[in-house]
Amino acid sequence: MSAGRGERLADWFDGRLGIHTLGRKYLRKVFPDHWSFLLGEICLYSFVVLVLTGVYLTLFFHPSMNEVTYQGSYVPLNGVRMSEAYASTLDISFDVRGGLLIRQLHHWAALVFVAGMLTHMMRHFFTGSFRRPREVNWLFGWLLLLLGLFEGLFGYSLPDDLLSGTGLRFVHGALLSVPIVGTYLAMFLFGGEFPGDDIVARFYALHVLLVPGVMAALIVVHVLLVVYHKHTQFAGPGRTERNVVGAPFMPVYLAKAGGFFFLVFGVLALMAAVATINPVWSYGPYRADQVSTGAQPDWYLGFAEGLVRIMPGWEVTLWGHTLVLGVLIPVVVFPLLLVFIGVYPFLEARFTRDRDEHHLLDRPRNRPVRTAIGAAWISLYLVLLAGGGNDIVATRFHLSINTVTWAVRIAVFAVPAVVFAVTRRICLGLQLRDRELVAHGRPTGVIKRLPHGEYVEVHEPLDRARLHTLTAHDRPGEPVGHEPRRAVAGPVRSGRGRTPGRSG
Repeated sequence: MSAGRGERLADWFDGRLGIHTLGRKYLRKVFPDHWSFLLGEICLYSFVVLVLTGVYLTLFFHPSMNEVTYQGSYVPLNGVRMSEAYASTLDISFDVRGGLLIRQLHHWAALVFVAGMLTHMMRHFFTGSFRRPREVNWLFGWLLLLLGLFEGLFGYSLPDDLLSGTGLRFVHGALLSVPIVGTYLAMFLFGGEFPGDDIVARFYALHVLLVPGVMAALIVVHVLLVVYHKHTQFAGPGRTERNVVGAPFMPVYLAKAGGFFFLVFGVLALMAAVATINPVWSYGPYRADQVSTGAQPDWYLGFAEGLVRIMPGWEVTLWGHTLVLGVLIPVVVFPLLLVFIGVYPFLEARFTRDRDEHHLLDRPRNRPVRTAIGAAWISLYLVLLAGGGNDIVATRFHLSINTVTWAVRIAVFAVPAVVFAVTRRICLGLQLRDRELVAHGRPTGVIKRLPHGEYVEVHEPLDRARLHTLTAHDRPGEPVGHEPRRAVAGPVRSGRGRTPGRSG
């Protein structure tokens, strides 16, 4: 019987692209099932929403700082001189069908995207999934987080409203604080004296072309490396360094992923429909001589502003040049806080002398120092975030802004140290509790009287699965070497869905 046209076409493509071979190998690839693994999917789906909504917004936005007189649907600003960028943003919000919804969906997706990346990286950090052989993939994720921070800055600067213009003034001041070349950097970026005439057009090119393209490429490489190295998993019965226990990509995982995409999209759309964000019409167009209380960037850059707000206004003069340390030191500390996250896998490997491959995740309590470092970093971030809103805290709680500023200055040094010590002790206490459970079993709440009159609580032995989870970190690590690893789909005892190959 001769092959049909569709079969012949499939054979033609398979002979040249190897689609059937690749599909047979990777469509049955196994992925473990745990709620924390969905954090990465939230990042991916939020990025997809950002791209879709961003394409729609580019059709109506005019990235120009040329002045026009607004005559549109928002009556309070009629007759006001403003830039074309701000006027087009108002048109999108009030005159384009569905424009306000898409604007807010785009902004909410950006916030969720950055929040998802930060939470996703913290999950990897606390569980140790950044260890060999995934250090490079950790760096790709870190670069995505770094680019996401600046992509957000470029994005909310485009409307040229009073709030975003205040943020640009902050960027301008940070550039000017750089010794020797600061003036040149500011003139190059803004195209002249602040605010210049080109900054919106330049940020627009970075926001819609360069940075998204680089991020898309990094996401593809990031996902490919996850597939190549195989997915990490938590310790449990039947789970070793050589296999993966879970469901196959096709059709189980693909169906779950597809449903979860629409769930994320729906939640973002609901947030955009009911929660107002970035109401630029309330701020008005940017004017260099105006600023108001409450001008803060989005939360993911609030800690950078907190560094500047709590820093004393120190200045020193060297060889005829004035160094504004009150801005220069925060400008240096800000990237160092981010660089620490990026290089941590290499620092831990060096200090612990751990050169083995790891495919099983740690329980945070079993790595007290790492967990304490992560908790201390988060506490420092939150303290600086509060410092970035010191005026809001002062006005809402009727406090002196100097009192709030000095409290944050002290907390920057005191809180991370306290959090580190407390977190480490909590982890050690939880380890001791786990040892008692392994040795004596789970307390049942049943009190029994012994023959000699003593009252004791009856303990129930742990089941084998729970016992395995609590003791997995104490077992000597099995060598991974270069032997083939297996991927296990479905229940461990079934033995079905085993696929040989390096990626498992």
